[in-house]
Amino acid sequence: MNSTTHLPLDGIRVIEIAHALAGPLAATVMADLGADVIKVEKPNGGDDARQWGPPFGPDGVTSLYFHAQNRNKRGITLDLKSPEDVEKLFLLCATADILIQTLRPGLVEQFGIGADTMLKRFPRLIYCNISAYGQTGPLSRHPGFDPLLQAYGGIMSVTGLPTNQPTFNGASINDKATGLFCAIGALAALRQRDQTGQGSIIDTSLFESAVHWVEGPLNAYIATGKVPPRHGTGSAYIVPYQGFQASDDSLVIAAGNDLMFAACARVLGHPEWAEDSRFQTAPQRVIHKQALIPLMAQAVKKFSRANLLLALEAKGVPCAPVNNIKELAECEQLSAIGIMQNLPENGLEVAGLPLSVNRKRPRSRRPAPSLGQHNEEIFGAILKTAPVSSSENSSAPTNVRASGVFENAK
Repeated sequence: MNSTTHLPLDGIRVIEIAHALAGPLAATVMADLGADVIKVEKPNGGDDARQWGPPFGPDGVTSLYFHAQNRNKRGITLDLKSPEDVEKLFLLCATADILIQTLRPGLVEQFGIGADTMLKRFPRLIYCNISAYGQTGPLSRHPGFDPLLQAYGGIMSVTGLPTNQPTFNGASINDKATGLFCAIGALAALRQRDQTGQGSIIDTSLFESAVHWVEGPLNAYIATGKVPPRHGTGSAYIVPYQGFQASDDSLVIAAGNDLMFAACARVLGHPEWAEDSRFQTAPQRVIHKQALIPLMAQAVKKFSRANLLLALEAKGVPCAPVNNIKELAECEQLSAIGIMQNLPENGLEVAGLPLSVNRKRPRSRRPAPSLGQHNEEIFGAILKTAPVSSSENSSAPTNVRASGVFENAK
């Protein structure tokens, strides 16, 4: 997709005052979809994620992690402890549709840029708060990172083998979910603003995302009073629905209904399992999981992974190899969907947005900015051009458009 292709968020401006992953990811989603995202960083060091390496990019000092999460953005520096720089932020917000902030709890109020203050000043602004534990409650002022919320939010308690200690999920699932929920909320608020002319406050947090991930176990506990155990690679509600070890490597079998289980049993050489009263129906298989899974594990070990996958697929039984990251990187399907892309200018290969628009995946149009790279471009524009009042330009889709400001956004 070239830079002249119309994207869904062309004409939308986003101010990102965020670091690490959740906030930058929300802004990256919008940037990939065409929004003009202006990333605001502290002058001394910038986003902490710049240093989260190795590996680093071509400059040897900016992490690949930062490059991947901040593509398609322009970058400026502001010291929000400085009243002069806060005034510059106000000028930026006068031209913006969405503001995303992940500052340490309490700081936005100290700086005079909290949600209520900003919505009073910019009634059409969509103001997105991303926090660790939420905006209310005893932990609302606590900072937090993904592993802490995997622990506090119950995810670790249901992850791993029942005989081992609780473990982290290998991906930053709370950060990523929170970024995505923020983007969903902001885009929904844009749609609402089209109808009402009013901005909104969008609140989300890593804790809320953690609760979302464990809603099944949480709902089950509230209904039964039983604390859900860990099930390793398996499911508490479907059997078989887990990993197995073949003679040479691992795979997952997900026989989600009775017909699939019967087909799986035949492939494994035990058609009688489907006639056994303990295993005939899905609820019975869950009840008698401790009897069935060892039988299946013993049968699976007699096959090589490749041969068993072929046999299961031929009979319509859902299954997949347990790929390591090297195998994922080299698999044909990854290449076929075209999700990997090279960042312009520096050539770094990173995973792109996991969606397509009109069957075309949005491409990276610019690399992640160096620290303060666009200060002159952006500050020069706002100092030369005074914003007009909203009444003078009531049809503009932003709060108060400054004529000519950021005209080179794309």
